[in-house]
Amino acid sequence: MIAAMKDVLLNQHYLNYFLFFLGINIGLRISDLLALRVGDVRGKSHFVITEQKTGKLERFKINSELQLHISKYTIDKNTAVYLFQTRRSQGHIHMVSVMEDSQCCSSGGWMSEIGTHAPRKTFGYHFYQQYKDVAVLQQIFNHSSPAETRRYIGINQDIMDEAFDGFSL
Repeated sequence: MIAAMKDVLLNQHYLNYFLFFLGINIGLRISDLLALRVGDVRGKSHFVITEQKTGKLERFKINSELQLHISKYTIDKNTAVYLFQTRRSQGHIHMVSVMEDSQCCSSGGWMSEIGTHAPRKTFGYHFYQQYKDVAVLQQIFNHSSPAETRRYIGINQDIMDEAFDGFSL
């Protein structure tokens, strides 16, 4: 489903693809992604932000694959501009625009499952599946408890579904 989503977004507009790709590989809220500037991420191994929702300072690693995508996306961009700058102004695109653009997903039948948190939740779900470390994920997401993190990424539902699959009286 991720590959199909990438294909749809790539065929629509590279900005949409890159925003989704960055989101599923970093796990930041969309509001924090939209506030990034080219100079925050290009040529860097890490970037530091103050999360808009929590006000906390966070440091994020940029892996080598993500560095390649950032280089490609920002090759002709000034370091001072927003990473996701509008075409008409000096500001960044807004969440309303992101949601309107996500209408492209309706053709794939996914619209009911897509929202601005989809990349963050996708990151969290797959990070958990790979490492099974809810404590690290809780720190990445700044959640107050492991239960909150499991609920956010849908792991609790998976566990309950699996339990019901094997349950019979």
